[in-house]
Amino acid sequence: MTQLASRVRPDRFRGRGGAPRARYERGEILTAAAFLLPALVVLGVFVIYPIISAGYISLTSWNGFSPVKEFIGLDNYARLAQDPEFWNSLLVTCIYAAGVCLLSVASGLVVALLLDAPLRGRGFYRGVYFLPAVTSSVAAAIVWRYMLDPSGFVNTVLEGVGIQGPDWLQDRWLALGALTLLTVWKNVGFNAILYLTALQALPEGVFEAAQIDGASFAQRVRYMTVPLLKPMTFFVIVQALITSFQSFDLVYVLTGGGPQGGTEVLGMIMYREAFRLSDFGYGTAIAFVTLFLVLGVTLVNWRASGSGRSSLR
Repeated sequence: MTQLASRVRPDRFRGRGGAPRARYERGEILTAAAFLLPALVVLGVFVIYPIISAGYISLTSWNGFSPVKEFIGLDNYARLAQDPEFWNSLLVTCIYAAGVCLLSVASGLVVALLLDAPLRGRGFYRGVYFLPAVTSSVAAAIVWRYMLDPSGFVNTVLEGVGIQGPDWLQDRWLALGALTLLTVWKNVGFNAILYLTALQALPEGVFEAAQIDGASFAQRVRYMTVPLLKPMTFFVIVQALITSFQSFDLVYVLTGGGPQGGTEVLGMIMYREAFRLSDFGYGTAIAFVTLFLVLGVTLVNWRASGSGRSSLR
């Protein structure tokens, strides 16, 4: 220790005149800035500037084509507060997001536990479960639409066992349930891969010790696996929330927002106001409200899950 201490030069951390050396030299700062500048330019042009521009558009009355954008302040947001269609869309989106989050966590964890088991041909099964994630959303929604048709595959199977199948996409709650299941099915492979990665990083010795002590598989999953996967569960929930609040293509192809607004999520009403009714100011205001809702729910979930406290330890 004495020899090691003697090799450390005290003046190494001091500048001229014995003053403490600055943490970074000017040359180091310039070098770092040179490497960061291209990424900052791209970020500013393609992310920061569009957000600022969209924020300004949400304060105007603009049809998307006129060179003049009439500034109206917060009128679009005041209109949102009094729009029953917006509140219906917000309620539908919240119910849809809650179902997607719950089923995404459950299905992703179950599939990951199955794929982590010592099965023959695990690589094949992992590929099969991941196929929906790389399948075109439009193609998947078209297939599900035909399957849920009154004379489609699902009702044909039900008739085979003596059950009269309903018109799935013409009932408000059945259509929303079908949309939720489609979204979960579309992303189950991605969520399973996330959980599988986290499972393989867990310490095997702890589980082996619990098994020797007599803990059953269900007990190990409930009291060990699930708590240890809490950070990954938080990430899966955030991903499901973002997917739900930004959902458009699946809804547009499967139900078109119907029946009677039963599946008209925020993405649908934003599209309708901006691109069909040419009210870009109002549509952009809906987009910003959606952004702040996702951010707020994510922060609340982050604090509730204790991620903020654990990250500071």
